Amino acid sequence: MDGVRGQSPRPARAEYDERLAERLILDELFDLSLYRELRRHADPETTKTLDELIPIESRHFAFWQDFFDMRRSRLDLGRRLKLRFLVLVARLLGSLGIEIILEAIEVYGIRKYLSVWDAYRAGPLGAAMREILDDEFRHEDQVVTQLTEHKINPQRIRDIFLGLNDGLVEILGAVSGFFAAFANPLHVLLAALTTAIAGAFSMAAGAYVATSSQEEVARTERRKNAFLTRQPAAAGAGESALGSAIAVGVSYLAGAVVPVLPVVLGAKTILVPAVVGGAITVVVSLVLAFLSGMEVRRRVLTNLAIIASAVVVTYLSGLVLSAAFGISA
Repeated sequence: MDGVRGQSPRPARAEYDERLAERLILDELFDLSLYRELRRHADPETTKTLDELIPIESRHFAFWQDFFDMRRSRLDLGRRLKLRFLVLVARLLGSLGIEIILEAIEVYGIRKYLSVWDAYRAGPLGAAMREILDDEFRHEDQVVTQLTEHKINPQRIRDIFLGLNDGLVEILGAVSGFFAAFANPLHVLLAALTTAIAGAFSMAAGAYVATSSQEEVARTERRKNAFLTRQPAAAGAGESALGSAIAVGVSYLAGAVVPVLPVVLGAKTILVPAVVGGAITVVVSLVLAFLSGMEVRRRVLTNLAIIASAVVVTYLSGLVLSAAFGISA
């Protein structure tokens, strides 16, 4: 973009945070390196998209280096590890993995620039940030959207991770309470499996009702608009209610397996299921943070706090109810 290639006033060192400058430059270098690596594993259609993205990202990288008079040619260790991981995901999942990665990178980049814009819009970074945002929104985002809009269903991805997270948290909490109440691992296992099956059906039913209700509202709105404009109502391509229900239900069961499996393998206390559940929570949180562009540490700590609270509260509840009703192991 001509605006990004143009000369912007270079701010004095005292007018910006050097860590921010280095972050912006290294993020652009990371994106550029990632696009080049992904190109080696892409199909022809995705390769064409990456060939459009690479020059845009190259301009961004050169722009920020010139703007801050700061040169960087090598990624730090964290970004190198992240690069290797994303390339591995792309190799395992193929074109779908690359498209998900591109979409997630764009979401993260947009949120990052907007947060920096809010902080520096009135200072020397304001004009430069507007140029980059314009390039991001008008060109780079458009390129990625054209590739992914017909292949990636954001609602389906949300359904999968919603069900996975809910199954993990709810059944780990249930297992914790059952261990406190029953102590007998067999009783815990039977109760947890029953709860998991009921929970999966409940989540699936809720997703079906919610999505079908949305479909009905959208269909009514299309018919109204068609009547007002006297044109035939176009059939909307929305999320399938049945597909949403299946995605949520199955992913809920997948999440429920995490705390149940240690019990199947012989765990006699809540300790092992809690540790395993915490570890998987970190992985799920990292994926969710990446897909949504959220700050990773906040997402991980929030989910760990939620799951720890669930374990403690349900365990204490199990102890209280067990004593209240005279339940013994």
